Amino acid sequence: MSTTSIVDQLSEEVKGHRNSEAGVTPLFLNRWSPRAYSDQQVSDEDLTTVLEAAHWAPSSYNDQPWRFIVAKTDEQLTVFRGFLGDFNKLWAAKAPVLILIASDKLRENGDPNGAHAFDSGAAWGHLALQATLLGLSTHAIGGFDREQARELLNVPANYELHAVISLGYQGDKSELPEAIQAREIPNTRKPLSSVVFDGKVSN
Repeated sequence: MSTTSIVDQLSEEVKGHRNSEAGVTPLFLNRWSPRAYSDQQVSDEDLTTVLEAAHWAPSSYNDQPWRFIVAKTDEQLTVFRGFLGDFNKLWAAKAPVLILIASDKLRENGDPNGAHAFDSGAAWGHLALQATLLGLSTHAIGGFDREQARELLNVPANYELHAVISLGYQGDKSELPEAIQAREIPNTRKPLSSVVFDGKVSN
């Protein structure tokens, strides 16, 4: 699908599954988190574009606390797959790129940065939307062994590890384990009224 189509109209895949209560740009509905990946490789140019978009997220005092550790070679991917949880190993093995998102908990002057995780979440959102515009799929993986990842990837103690992001072109869900295939559809959202409060939190 072209960039224009992604921004201007819903994909066939999300029709019937996702309906917004307000007229948001279809880009936000077209972004979802599949688990099936094809064998098509992600170009270095597209990978750089995705990471560049993430790097332009807003951050407190412009500290830019996010850090991206990228695996794209067979050797690197083998290491990353080794610290994924068992369920995620079942489907993430075909993803051609894995990105560990971390954040520096300290500001440059050594003070604690209370916004590091919040800001890195914004960077992940930018990354996911830019990937969608390029026709790529992403899925955030929270199920992984953080201590093992820290040791294997030589991650400093002041970096908090948040998620491993799979990146690639969507594949055929029939190639997924049967138990996962039924979950390979765009999910929905709660009513907006259940998460938005007017003036104060209501019971």
